[in-house]
Amino acid sequence: MSEAAAQTLHLRMLEAMLFASERPLARSDMAERLPASANLDALLAKLSEFYEGRGVALKKVADGWAFRTADDLAFLLQAETAEQRRLSRAALETLSIVAYHQPATRAEIEQIRGVSTSRGTLDVLLETGWVRLRGRRRTPGRPVTYGTTPEFLEHFNLESITDLPGLDELKGAGLLDSAMPPGTPMPMPNDDPDLSHDEDPLEDDLFAPDVVLEDDE
Repeated sequence: MSEAAAQTLHLRMLEAMLFASERPLARSDMAERLPASANLDALLAKLSEFYEGRGVALKKVADGWAFRTADDLAFLLQAETAEQRRLSRAALETLSIVAYHQPATRAEIEQIRGVSTSRGTLDVLLETGWVRLRGRRRTPGRPVTYGTTPEFLEHFNLESITDLPGLDELKGAGLLDSAMPPGTPMPMPNDDPDLSHDEDPLEDDLFAPDVVLEDDE
């Protein structure tokens, strides 16, 4: 088989894998299924270029690659996606705080929101798979800390947590008060899976969400 024919075959194989997968494919998953002679970086670049400007695009999402609807055509699927995991305002606010301030405890979330956060709100976010239990803060009461997951990045089409909008973008979208005082600090999102210096691991007997959240009240 000529080099050109081999590359065409490898490209078709990669395209088939990405279309068939329900989740973004990690590099290791793709490399495992492709012949050893395949140049994965070159194939991904060529496939991305081929789909540029089409109805779907190849995008890097979290730690993997996946086909996604072109941004300018997303409105076509709104009717189908509107009913998926409709979150309350409280849940959206809580999710945003966790994303930007993680690792965050329930008390820290409430302090930022200015109101109490119900156990049900955190339950919903845990059930969506967008928020996870990280560890326990090394403070009195040892409250549970929360952080986002790879599924959060996947759902919101983010390559990394640092792709979240910044202060100016949030103001421009009307999500923040434009009259906020100058110099208002904006946290730098960080979803490092390793525990921070002030976190301890969760004990093995506390993985049940109801036990953990009771402990956090």
